Parts: sequence; structure tokens; C-alpha cells
Amino acid sequence: MLTTQQQHSFEIEAVQMDSAPPLILFQGQSFADWSSLNDTIMGGRSKAGCRVVNDALHLEGELIEQGGGFVSCRSPRLQPPLDLSPYSALQLDVEAEGRTLKIAIGCRDGAMGLTELIPGGLRWVVDVPTNSEGVTRLTVPFSDLRPTVRAKPVGLPLRFDRSGITRIQLLHSKFGDDGSLNPGFRAGPIRLVVRAVSALP
Repeated sequence: MLTTQQQHSFEIEAVQMDSAPPLILFQGQSFADWSSLNDTIMGGRSKAGCRVVNDALHLEGELIEQGGGFVSCRSPRLQPPLDLSPYSALQLDVEAEGRTLKIAIGCRDGAMGLTELIPGGLRWVVDVPTNSEGVTRLTVPFSDLRPTVRAKPVGLPLRFDRSGITRIQLLHSKFGDDGSLNPGFRAGPIRLVVRAVSALP
């Protein structure tokens, strides 16, 4: 007969065997359709572009704080939406010069997609710090995401729908996920490298 401890260990092992393996969403040339979106949409003057170099997505340019204060790369609109129901988090491998980044995810919101009509769209966001050198592996639990519109938190009772992911975006912004100033923000020349985006069980 198994002891209680042995039974518990067996149950954990069984759960791990049944869980979904990590899923690579974007890597190498699959970043080719990503594009930049900068603060020029709101009257800012930052300039940065996205391109694939050596099998990684590079965001390079000049970040100007006055009048805006953000640059970003984002995936194309995902149609049909990406179903990540078996997964609990995103994982990103990035080189980001020690900057605090913002991960933003678009998804169906239970409002028949009406939030896509809001200028800038509703996004589920979280701030993540990075190492000053080398590659940082970021884990972004879906449970940590909070709804925002144009860097301002939304107080509506919205539900994040992991079965309907419509866009993934990576930003460096002077505003954090709670709408306050980002203490890890740095204006000036910027170079970010995204090597992979995956989903974790």
C-alpha cells in the first residue's frame, strides 16, 4: 500500500505528464509580420522600427519622452484568435538593456469585440524588468495582466480570454501598467532584441 506521501508524489507526476508542453509562438522568421507602433499615433516624436536580423526581432530607434514616450513592436492581428486555453503564461527571451518593459496582449473581452473600436484598443498589460546584459527570460502569468486603454487602468469587470488572443505587443513606455511613471524608463537611443515568444502550461 502506498503511503500518503507516495500517493501525493504520484499525483503530482501524473499532472505533470498530462500538462501541455511549452508552445513556441514566434521565433526566427515567424517575426517577419511584426511591425512597430510608436507614440507618433498620439502626437509624439519617437522613431523606432522592427526587423528580423539573425533570426531575432530587433526594435531599434530613438525614444523621445516629450509628447509621447513609447516605442513598441507588435504582432499582426491574429485571425483566427490564438487559443491558449491549456496554458497559463507567456515566456519571452529578450535583450533589453536593463529596461522595464511592458507586455500587452489583446484578446476577446466578452463584449463582442467592441473594445477594438476604442482608439488604441483595450490591452491586458504587465510590467517586467530585464537584466542589463545578455538575454532575460521573462515569464508573464496571464493572472498578472490588468486591462488598460492608452496606459490607463480600466475599472470595468472584464475577463481575460486566453482562448481568444488577438495580438501580442512589447513596449518600452514612460508609463507603467498602473498608469504611473515607469521608474525603469530611459529615453534616447534604444535597441531591443526578442529571440522567442512561447506559451507555458
